[in-house]
Parts: sequence; structure tokens; C-alpha cells
Amino acid sequence: MFDYLEFQAFGPGEVLDLYASTSSPACMLQDQEQDQDQDLAAFFPELVEADWQQHRCSQSVESQSSSCSSDDLFASPASPPPPPRTYKPCFVCQDKSSGYHYGVSACEGCKGFFRRSVQKNMAYTCHRDRNCIINKITRNRCQYCRLQRCFAAGMSKESVRNDRNSRKGKKEAVKMTIMETYELTAELGLIVEKICRAHRETFPSLCQLGKYTTNSSSDHRIQLDLGLWDKFSELATKCIIKVVEFAKRVPGFTGLTIADQITLLKTACLDILILRICTRYTPDKDTMTFSDGLTLTRTQIHNAGFGPLTDQVFTFAGQLLPLQMDDTESGLLSAICLVSGDRQDLEEPSKVEVLQEPLLEALKIYSRKRRPSMPLMFPKALMKITDLRSISAKGAERVVTLKMEIPGSMPPLIEEMLEDLQNLEKHSEESKVEANSSQHTHASSPRST
Repeated sequence: MFDYLEFQAFGPGEVLDLYASTSSPACMLQDQEQDQDQDLAAFFPELVEADWQQHRCSQSVESQSSSCSSDDLFASPASPPPPPRTYKPCFVCQDKSSGYHYGVSACEGCKGFFRRSVQKNMAYTCHRDRNCIINKITRNRCQYCRLQRCFAAGMSKESVRNDRNSRKGKKEAVKMTIMETYELTAELGLIVEKICRAHRETFPSLCQLGKYTTNSSSDHRIQLDLGLWDKFSELATKCIIKVVEFAKRVPGFTGLTIADQITLLKTACLDILILRICTRYTPDKDTMTFSDGLTLTRTQIHNAGFGPLTDQVFTFAGQLLPLQMDDTESGLLSAICLVSGDRQDLEEPSKVEVLQEPLLEALKIYSRKRRPSMPLMFPKALMKITDLRSISAKGAERVVTLKMEIPGSMPPLIEEMLEDLQNLEKHSEESKVEANSSQHTHASSPRST
């Protein structure tokens, strides 16, 4: 109320001299203020009359200065710019404060330490007497005393919890926004429909098969069970034919050159075969089921020809279970394995990459629409392609020993596919050797000046 008490140096008489003309607007304003003084006196009897008169005169001086612009007697100087905002030192360690965090002035280090300690419900231990000195230099030496210092300074647990809930709510809102924006276009929807139909018609699901088993060499692992090998090689040949049929139905695949179609089929065939058999894994019985319903245990699959590759295949099958892929996702992932522009010896790799792009987009949108609460399923599914290629490389090594274990020759279709894997593996190793040799030669050669 008393914003102008600094003008009390002017006595009442001097103020009245400024308003000698009773006809001036300032004088009229003064008469109105006198009436207001009488009314206010009834509400504020404790206000001393002299003080109130000084306050009224100060307000009159301000009114006169604003109405008479030519009079510079009461002109106020230009206000300086506000000083920069400063914070007190950190209440915990006396480091430079970055603001008020969780109720006190704190640095970024103590803010983060307190937040982590509360969110993770950490229990620290002091190795001294629980009275360690906490400052900028020693704050990391004893977490127990540092946390107690945070509480003593006034940091609030509730502020951390509320901040965490607020961030969680924002993340959920962003997640919902992302989910709402994913919709299959008409073109992608048609691709998904074609891939799903091709996959189902070339690979029946586990629930459609009539399972049957065999007791052949089911007790312990041996080098090779020839009876199981004969059955397995027969089923593998039929499965390869189905993979070729599936590939021809992938949109755009038959538009590639014949050479690129053959390259893609040979390099991806074992990837797709392993992916397919692993989707028929039954974890409680640790068995896998082939396309005719034959169900073999881990030991029997080892004895049928998988050998040292067995455990790696079963491990991969177990890693697929959390993804809970349906036929559409399995088909799209198989198509992505097939149409990969990074395969060696392709004539038109860029054209292959163009075919793969809509398949990737279709799998991403479909998987996120199917699992709105699990947006990471798409990248996790793509990572399985790397695992499949690693198993296929091991499969190429297995071919060498398998040829020496079987009494006769391999079925022609399997031979063709496996030979290509061997050549691919050999070419890859030769490339690595050449690259290492080139680096060694470059490193040992004298530098030119």
C-alpha cells in the first residue's frame, strides 16, 4: 500500500503549494482522496492520522508527476535490467547448483544420485562411523552418508515418486500416439495377405498335424542313426520343395533375374527351414515336429544328422517362444530372410532391397498392431535373422562331417543346397584372409614421404 513513502521529505505544506490552483485536475483528485480518507478511516482506525496524511501526500505527488509531463522534478530514472537468476550452492555437497530439485537447491550429481537411490530402493552401508564429510570431492566415497545428507538437506521421496509417475504417464501417452498412427495401407495389406496365404499353404501349423513318434535311438546320443537319417533326408527334400514354392509366391520375387532367384533361394533355404522347424517346438516335451507329423526328441534329432548343431537349434527355438509369432509373422520373417540385398553374388542387389522394404514395413506395422503393449517385438524379430545366419554357417561346417558319416550320397536337392552353403562359407573365409593379408601388407609397407 505504501509504495511512495520515500517522498515523506516533502512536508504537507510543500505538497499543497503544488496544487495552488483548485481548478486543476490534480486538485479535484485531491478532494476525492480526502473523501476516500474519511471512508477508509472507519475501516482502519489503528492507522495514525499523520502517517495516513503522509501516504496521501505521496500519492498526490505521484499523480502530479504523471499529469504534468513537463515537470522533471519527480521523473523516475530508467529501471536497470533484472540481475541474472542465481541459485544457492548445492545443499548436499556445496557444488554449483543447477536449480531446485526434489525440494532443495542441488547440483545435477546429487539430484541424479537421490533419484536413483529412491527409485531403486537402495540400501547403502557406511564403512566408518556414519559421519563422513560430504563435499564436492568426497561425495562419491560414501553413498550411505551422502543419502543421509540428502534427507537432512530436505530432499523429498514423494517428489521423486511423483516425478517418476509423471514421466511414466508421458511415455504412455507417446506410446499410445505411436500405436494409433500405425495402419496398414491397402498395398501393404495385400502383401500381408499374399505372404500369409503362401506360408500356410506350404507349411501347415502344428495344430493341423497328426503327431507320431518313434523309439529309434531315443535313449542316448550316438554319432548317426541311419534309419532316422533316411527319414530326415526324405522329409528335408520335401521341405525344400515347399520353400521354393513359397519363394515363387513372394510378391516381386519372380521378377528378379533367374540367377538372383537361385542365389537367394540357395543362401536362404536353410535359414527358412530352421525357422520353420523351430516354430513347431514343444518346450514341455523338448520335441520338434516335422511336416508329416513325425515328432522327435532332442536326442533323436541329434542322431538324425543334426549332430553338434542340435543344441544351438533348440536354443534358438526357445528364444522364439517369447515372441509368440503367428503364421503371418513367420511368413513375413521368412520372406525377409529370402529377399535380402546383402547376399553375395547378386546381379541386382538394389532391386532386391526394393522388394524387401515393403516386407519390413508390413511386419513392423502388423506386429505392433497385434501387440500394442509390446512395441519392441518387431526389432527383436529382425534380430533373429542374424541368429539364423549364424546357425546356417554352422550347418555348412556340419555338411563336411556328415558326408563322411553317411554310407551313400546325399539326396540331389539337399546336395545342391548344402554345396552352395559350403562354397559360401569358403568364399567368406577366403575374403577374411585376403582382407587381413591386405591390412598386414599395408601396415608393414614403408610410408611415402
